[in-house]
Parts: sequence; structure tokens; C-alpha cells
Amino acid sequence: MDEILSKFDKISLDEMSGIRLMNRIDTKFVTTMPVLRTLLEMAMDDYMAQEIGGERNMRYNTTYFDTRNYDMYYQHQHGHAGRQKLRFRTYVSSNLQFMEVKTKNNRGRTKKKRMEVTDMGLDDPEKLQFLATHLRYEPKELIPAIQNAFDRITLVNKARTERLTIDTNLQFHNLVTGEKRHMHPLVIVELKRDGLCYSPVLEMLRQLRVFPHGFSKYCMGSALTNHHLQVNRFKPKLIDIKKIAASAT
Repeated sequence: MDEILSKFDKISLDEMSGIRLMNRIDTKFVTTMPVLRTLLEMAMDDYMAQEIGGERNMRYNTTYFDTRNYDMYYQHQHGHAGRQKLRFRTYVSSNLQFMEVKTKNNRGRTKKKRMEVTDMGLDDPEKLQFLATHLRYEPKELIPAIQNAFDRITLVNKARTERLTIDTNLQFHNLVTGEKRHMHPLVIVELKRDGLCYSPVLEMLRQLRVFPHGFSKYCMGSALTNHHLQVNRFKPKLIDIKKIAASAT
């Protein structure tokens, strides 16, 4: 993987600052490591790879919070407009941590609000003000529900109108049940665009027969590691994920 990534032109974290796409349309795809290698070979003329400290495939750790009744999980499962997630994300390579609130509206657009933090406590006045402004849930009702860790490649098209994140080596650790799950050889690809601008990678994915496939790390990880949760509407996705993983072998 490192050999293929080294062939891409690079873009620095500072240069990425103008391509945040905080109000965006997200499209996800699920594929496998063999397909990913082919995709990267196809994409290197049209995309740049983000590099931080000489690294182009960086480790991320994320902790998601939910209510004790898993209201955020069930809001997502039932497709409610305005559904939200609260997470703490650690960018291991850059040693940065952010508290993030994601809200998805009824037009399919995702808005993300975040603030830099140094821990995951919810009782700090600045955090409480942030949550009061952006989150509909009371902090005292929230508990840490699940952690995930993964390696991420970030590509930017040379027109700088979109980002493509590619997550591999995905692992879940449920903080309520204690169960762990490793998702190798799955790959989660997410295309992030501010509007319906032209995307070179969409045609590449079509050629590889990789089609849009929703995958919420929080919801899929929870469904796979907490057997007390209802999975009803997630069952088709869970079956698809199993088939895609099996195709790699």
C-alpha cells in the first residue's frame, strides 16, 4: 500500500485547510483490499494524497457517545431527518483530538461542528456551551458507547473540489458489552463533496463495480458488538457486508 501511495502527488495539512467541506454531501462505498489497490492505481493521475509528518496512511481513534437508551443509534436506524452523532476523534499522527457533532438533514447533507479538546470529559464549561449550541441531547444523559480504530488515506482531486477518505484495518471495541470485532478485509470509501461537482473517482468506482453503500461506523459497529440492540433495518446491510468481505477470499 505504501508503495502505491508514494506515487501520488502530495498535499499538506495546511493546504487541506481550504477543503474542509464542513457542509457537504457524503457518499459511501464498501469494498475490499484487492479492489482498493486497483482503484489507487487508477486514481493517481487525478488525485493528491494528504501527507502529515511523512505519513500518508494515518491511524485514527474514535469514541462515540449515546444515551443509555441508544437514542442516536435508533434515530439513525429509522432514517430520521436531523439525526445526530457525538464523537471524540483522535488523529494519532498529528496528536490532535476533537469533539464533533454531526447532523444530517432531510436533504442528505451533513453538517459537522467541532472543537479541539484534550480529553473526553463532558463537564467542562466550554464543552457544555458547545454542546448546548449544537447537540439536542443533555450531556448528563450520555455515556461512551463504542470505540473504533482504523487507518485512513485521504485523497483530494486536483481541482480541489472534493475529498476521498479510504479507511482500512477497521476495528471495533464496544464499551458497554466489552466485545471486539476486526473488519479486515473491508474497506470503507467515502466521497465528500460540497454540492454535485464532477468527481473523477465515481467513474472509476463504476468500472470496478463498486456502488454506493451506506456504512455508519457507529451503527454497524454497535450492531455487530451489542446483541441487545435491535438491528431490524440494518439486517440487509449486515448481510451485504458479510458477502463483500467473503468476496475478498
